[in-house]
Amino acid sequence: MKVWVDDQRCRGHGMCLTLCPDVFSLTDDGYAEAIDAALPTDLEAAAVEAIECCPEQAISEK
Repeated sequence: MKVWVDDQRCRGHGMCLTLCPDVFSLTDDGYAEAIDAALPTDLEAAAVEAIECCPEQAISEK
């Protein structure tokens, strides 16, 4: 599983970073970005929760 953040939709709420800090980080501008690698199996559930909880629906599975 890989995840992607739509930088046009992200508004920097940081919910994804709170739920899954091993996958998401914030840019210098305060917007989310995801690691560009396949996620380890143990992080997939947290990544799915971040996708579901994003207030802007800016995160999707690649």
